[in-house]
Amino acid sequence: MLTPEQVKAYERDGFVLVPDVFSLREIEILLSHVTRDGRVTKHTGDMPDAAGRSSKLALWMDIRDDVFGAVSTSPRIVEPVRQLLGEDVYHWHSKVMLKEARVGGAWEWHQDYGYWYGDGALYPRLVSCMVALDPATKANGCLKVIPGSHLLGRFDHGRVGQQSGADQERVAAVIERLGVTYCEAPAGSALFFHGNTFHASEANLSERHRRAYICCYNALSNVPYGGKGHGRPDPIALAPDDAILGFTAGVAARPWPQ
Repeated sequence: MLTPEQVKAYERDGFVLVPDVFSLREIEILLSHVTRDGRVTKHTGDMPDAAGRSSKLALWMDIRDDVFGAVSTSPRIVEPVRQLLGEDVYHWHSKVMLKEARVGGAWEWHQDYGYWYGDGALYPRLVSCMVALDPATKANGCLKVIPGSHLLGRFDHGRVGQQSGADQERVAAVIERLGVTYCEAPAGSALFFHGNTFHASEANLSERHRRAYICCYNALSNVPYGGKGHGRPDPIALAPDDAILGFTAGVAARPWPQ
């Protein structure tokens, strides 16, 4: 569970960074499943940024009996999300962000609810949790956020490159008033952030990869109307706290690009 100070920071800033949520051994196991042929390779797509650089992600909406399901149902993530929303939640979707060294593209400024509003969610009662699989630094394109931007409400979004982003002129005005925070974080840390928090990331021109696993959750009171939305609106059965350690870190069948 989050401390009262961490909850207060989330309510004020729209995000909170929690260190050491997962051990380095657990991260090693996760990375081995990211780099082998399997679920990630099957679902990976490319959404180039405004400069045409490759911005890759793999996304799915179901929870399976695999290492990724063990993370998405981990009590270390789900319980803090329930705490932040003040009610039970369900799995919206999960994704692996793949920002390769030297070539990984940027993600333009956006709010997740800028997308999910179109999926029929009436309220921005959604929380994402980003788990750093590699050390995230400003040099390798860590997430950057606008503190307090979750209080602005939803902005209109449109095409920016091959991505969907918010009105760039309006975002620039927000940054002038609220500033930007770079969420540099060691592997194993977790960043919880509000569905309306503005976030983006810059291109990775460094020699180090920047990969992350993001789990997204919706409040059970906020099931989209008309049968739209992501995931199944079922309460989450929590995994055992040591579930990730039940999977082995095997040799990758698909070496990560160098």
